[in-house]
Amino acid sequence: MAAREPQPSILQRFLQDEAAGGIVLIAAAALAMIAANSPFAEAYFHLLHAETGPVLSPKLGPMTVHLWINDALMAVFFLLVGLEIKRELVGGELASAEKRRLPVIAAVAGMAVPALLYLAVTGGATEVRSGWAIPAATDIAFAIGVLALAGPRVPASLKLFLTTVAIVDDMGAVAIIALFYTHGLALAALGGAAAVAVAMATLNRFGVKMLWPYLIGFAALWYLVLLSGVHATIAGVIAAMTIPGGADESSPLHRLEHALSPCVAFAIVPLFGFANAGVSLAGMSLATLTQPLVLGIALALFFGKQIGIFAAVRLAAASRIAQPPEGASWRQVYGVALLCGIGFTMSLFIGGLAFPGNEAMIDQVKIGVLLGSLASALTGFVVLKTSP
Repeated sequence: MAAREPQPSILQRFLQDEAAGGIVLIAAAALAMIAANSPFAEAYFHLLHAETGPVLSPKLGPMTVHLWINDALMAVFFLLVGLEIKRELVGGELASAEKRRLPVIAAVAGMAVPALLYLAVTGGATEVRSGWAIPAATDIAFAIGVLALAGPRVPASLKLFLTTVAIVDDMGAVAIIALFYTHGLALAALGGAAAVAVAMATLNRFGVKMLWPYLIGFAALWYLVLLSGVHATIAGVIAAMTIPGGADESSPLHRLEHALSPCVAFAIVPLFGFANAGVSLAGMSLATLTQPLVLGIALALFFGKQIGIFAAVRLAAASRIAQPPEGASWRQVYGVALLCGIGFTMSLFIGGLAFPGNEAMIDQVKIGVLLGSLASALTGFVVLKTSP
């Protein structure tokens, strides 16, 4: 009787889903660029800005397709990010000080160096200073997708390292959004949001395992955060922290994470990419590529990320603060540091917050993010593919 093949672990299934989702995201971004520079360009932009709902927040005005994607669907994306963060902190690769030391060191350096390089390239000009956080984030789906294309020569330890660095990176990005891209707080709505969060935490404290009360709380929390002036997507991370978790796969956290993963990977993130990556190249020239904003983002993503992460790992290993990924050569570690320069989803998202309503600046953000991410993806892929 033939032996049954072993079932893939949760980590293996997660990485496989992320890889496939990254490839779908790449296709969605390419489709957006084609649509924005085709005879259908007017229809593409008209669709994104079509009014499709009521005024949920006086600050935002009537809801449009673009707002529903960026402010509502992306809150679900951040809910999944929050669930992944909590899972890793409770019983995963960030559960102990020893395990989280290297990814935390790498992620912090990988956020700080690009931000400083961006400010250096742009000269700290007032009109673009608010974009300092754009190159600080890593797109986990895109990066894992490129990593998967490199084939089985990449050791599992490097895939795990990339995933944990990106998760710590997401934690930093959430903190940056909450602290630096929040303006004009409505205290009554903020108080209501705090009350809902406390109620959800109380449900957890009393051992409520059903998901529907938490999902209702998430919807209420999202609306109140939207009204408060804090970006509504932060509601996703706050809600995730209140959902009961544990080592058991039947826990509410695991059940919700597994239910959301395919939806986010194959629908929400590609929709975000399609809605935000499209930029018309009409009237642009080589001079556009030398604009401080474009150049600052592209160089910070490509050079800042690889320098910050690779140098941090080498220094941590040399000083014996942390061990480098097991079974990986330094060339392979460098290849993964390059892939961390793919800042697509989160970088575009922060760019929209940094320059709200300024379409010209947002177009420059898109070009800079696309250039930096593409250069990082291609170079990282070549380095990993040619590694012994």
